[in-house]
Parts: sequence; C-alpha cells; structure tokens
Amino acid sequence: MAYAVKYQHELYGSSLKPGDVLVSNHPIAGGTHLPDITVITPVFDTTTNQLIFYTASRGHHRDIGGFQGISGNANATELYQEGASIISFKLVSHGQFDEEGIRKILVDEPAQYPNCVGTASLHDDLSDLRAQVAANAKGSALIQGLFEEYGREVVQVTPKFYMDRIQENAEIAVRKFLKQTSEKLGGRALSAADSLDNGTRIRLEIRINPDGSATFDFTGTGSEVMGNNNAPKSICLSAIIYCLRCLINEDIPLNQGCLSSIEVINPEGSILNPSDQAAVYAGNTQTSQRVVDVILKAFEACAASQGCMNSVGFFGGRDREPGSGYKFAYGETICGGSGAGPGWDGSSAVHCHMTNTRISDVEIMEKRYPIVLRDFSLRRGSGGRGAYRGGDGVVRVIECREPLTFSMISERRVSQPYGMHGGHDGASGENLIVRRAEGGKRRVVSLGPRGLVRLESGEQFIIRTPGGGGWGAPVENAAS
Repeated sequence: MAYAVKYQHELYGSSLKPGDVLVSNHPIAGGTHLPDITVITPVFDTTTNQLIFYTASRGHHRDIGGFQGISGNANATELYQEGASIISFKLVSHGQFDEEGIRKILVDEPAQYPNCVGTASLHDDLSDLRAQVAANAKGSALIQGLFEEYGREVVQVTPKFYMDRIQENAEIAVRKFLKQTSEKLGGRALSAADSLDNGTRIRLEIRINPDGSATFDFTGTGSEVMGNNNAPKSICLSAIIYCLRCLINEDIPLNQGCLSSIEVINPEGSILNPSDQAAVYAGNTQTSQRVVDVILKAFEACAASQGCMNSVGFFGGRDREPGSGYKFAYGETICGGSGAGPGWDGSSAVHCHMTNTRISDVEIMEKRYPIVLRDFSLRRGSGGRGAYRGGDGVVRVIECREPLTFSMISERRVSQPYGMHGGHDGASGENLIVRRAEGGKRRVVSLGPRGLVRLESGEQFIIRTPGGGGWGAPVENAAS
C-alpha cells in the first residue's frame, strides 16, 4: 500500500486539493492485481490547507471486465486481458464523484481489446468504490481529530513522536530479531528454493548483518512467464513484511518500518519483477504463497502450508434474484491445510499466509446462484505425517443447475507442500471435472492446476485442496 500512495504523491504532488480522491490498480503504480483497486484520499491541515497525510483503502472488485468477459481468466497472458487497468484517475474532484469517467474506464476501455469486454457489474463496482471513498473520509476525520486533540507538533512534526515512533518501533523489533538470528548463524547466509507447478523456480538468499539489517536476494528466480503467475514487486515486499511479522515474537504494528532495515534484490524481468504488460492475476493469489514458502523455509520456521488460494470462479447468464436480470460472476478462495512446526500441529481447513478470506455460506450460494454444493468436508489424511502433523485440506463439490463457465487457478497440484526435519510432505491438490456420459455413466477428467471449462447442468466441479507439511520424524520412525 505504501508504494501505491507514494506513486500518486509523486505524480500529483502539490496539485491536489481538498475534496480530491484518486484511484489506481496498475502494477507499476504499486498495485497487486487489477481487481484490487486502491482509493487514495489526501488529508489537509484545516488551518493552513497544507497536505499532511493520505488515507487509503484497497478493495477486491470481483468484476472489472476482461478476456472472454472473465476477470481473473485462467487463460490470460497479457495485462489488458485481465480487465480495467488504472495507473491514476481522479475519482472525486472538488467533492464531485466522476461517475461517467470511471464508467468509461470500467466498461469501455477493456472492450477495445480483442475478445475482451468491460464489467458486467458496474452498479456493484460503483457502490464499492463509493464505500471506499467513505472509508477514507472516516480515516481523514480521525486524523483531524488526532490533530485537534494533540496538535500538529506532537503528531507529525516533533521528532520521535507518534508517526515516527510507530515506524521506529517496527524497525527496532525487526532488527532485534535479525540480530539474534545473525548471532546464531555466525555470519552464514540463509537460502531456499521452491518451484511453481509450471516449473518456474523461486530462489532466495538472505544475508543478515550483525547490526540487524539484511538483504533478501532473489537472484536466480525464473523469468516472467507466459501466463498470469507473474507477481508485481509489491507482492514480494508484502510477503517479506508478512513473514517478518510472523517470525517476530512481538505485537508490532503493520507499517513501512518493518522494511527499513531490509534491502531487496529482485532482478528485472523475473516472475517477481515482470514487465508492465505482464498478466499478474495469479501472482497475487498463488505466486505470493510460494514466496512465503521460500522465506519461511530459509528460516526453517515451519513446514509448508497448502501454498495457494485455490481460486475458483463461475460465470453465467442471469442472476436468479427475481427481476434483477444481470449477468453474474462469483468467485471464492478455498481453504486447505497449514504446515506443522516445532511444537504444534498444522490446522485443517484454514486460510493461511497471503490469504484471509472467509468462504460463502452454502445457503446463500445456493439461493443466489444456479448451483448445489454436494460436498464440503475435510480431506482426511491429506496433511503430512510427522512428530507434528500437517493440517488437512478440504473437498468441495459444486454441481451446476444450469450451464456455467468455471475458471480455476491453483498451485500445488504437481508439487507437494514440503515437510521439515523429517516430516512428510502434505498431499498435493486436485481439480476434477465430472462429465455426464452415455448410459448414465460419469466421466471424471483432471483439469490440472488451472483452466477454463464450460459445465452443463448436472455436471460437477470437484476441488481437493492440499494438506500442510508435517514437522519432525513420525513417532514410529523416531528410533531410526
């Protein structure tokens, strides 16, 4: 988020006025993937009219158009195929919401490319953007209240007060952890590597200095890929912050101070620093998880969790709500097993690491969409065995009640979530299509890690998510 705000600040600078609100989602402007739209509001000193802060909110918008009418299309290979892209746009100017301008961006601009269309859910997109503007306004009011109560000198100007202190506390905590790690290592570097299911390698070497600074060097990581597993630089930085906060045994605030002592080497043109034309949807949902796996593996912190978000969406003709009559798009991420660690078992059926979404209630899904959820249960035994077991994944079976198009993007369908210190790997996941065949028979077809598929009424989509890796040798093998 910090890089998204910084980009807009450098672009507009002092030209912003009270009542202005900016919007952006492009990877070169600090974005993650295109559905994650960031709304940024400048905050001004009410007495001097000087720009003093920004408030920002980032929300995931399910439908922003795209290739074949599907945002997050599994077959996208270029950024333009993933929907509306916004480097910068003044959504609100002098207090006036520019509905026509943002409508053109969301509806008209994606449709200028071959086989692409704009959003079919403009009403939802506009409502969500207005909600983000309102959230920012609330944040701005709270900042103004802070200034009124304590004064600008205390909050912002005087060294080592409020804003400086919050970031400094985060930096101190990170440096303390890294100093302790450096002492244990005796100057030795940490390293780890892992692969995506397409074979792309992610390599990392961590060099920690005695003063608690460190270099995270991703040299040797594979090139930008023909597909949407590319991850913008912001994803890699988010993964590093997340892992450091997990490794530090202190409750520290989330802010840029976590990275103050960190240098990141991320070769240009790699899957973690791709070109500005690269498709990036799955970089946010899948590749981010592998970056976390590699970092935690380097620190030997715990076994791997399921390692993906199991992103599934389906799309159809008309909403089943009476009288609504608009095309619908539904998406969800599905839980799996988390990795075990030194002293704990992994958890089953949870989101872990770079995903934290709750799954939709079955009753709401079945009421709103033409599907029946035939099964949603634990995938028993999918967690890796060990002195501490990895958590189990889940089984989710979606049956169509009318023709639907499904898009599936996942990982760990080829590789398995690694165990550590003698613990067994977790089971890899599976994506299966159940087709109807002659004579009432069923034909089960593997979709692989990703794909776009049309299912007819009565056909099923089965998702079996990965289990987490185990930690330590299983008890029966301890003697050997």
